[in-house]
Amino acid sequence: MADYFTHFSCLLDVGTPETAARALDLYNQLSEDGASEEPPSDGFLLSIQPEHGGSKLWMRDDVTGDPERLIQFVIRCAAEFHLTGRWGFQYANTCSRPRLDGFGGGAHVLDLATGETVAWIYTNGWLAEVIDGGDGA
Repeated sequence: MADYFTHFSCLLDVGTPETAARALDLYNQLSEDGASEEPPSDGFLLSIQPEHGGSKLWMRDDVTGDPERLIQFVIRCAAEFHLTGRWGFQYANTCSRPRLDGFGGGAHVLDLATGETVAWIYTNGWLAEVIDGGDGA
């Protein structure tokens, strides 16, 4: 049997170390909300690492992660802390065994001021579509 994973690692600069500490509270609330879902969200890990600066949140998977949960968290932080500009991340979908449909990934860009998606790409299915004559757009 194959196991499927989603991997990512990204930073979000929330401005100050104090704001980063407050973001941990938002993360804990989101994690509690995710634990009560059926099935529970894979979520993601969050920490404030000195090598990334005291105002940057390091968000990453732990074995596998939930990109949708990550996006929800970033949108919540952006609204709470009045963040602006663009933020994005990319992720990889992998598989523990060779499978024809087991690999792919994507990327997502948000406008932090509005919480709206600027652009995104999801590569699962893209290759087959282009080979079959589609434009892949």
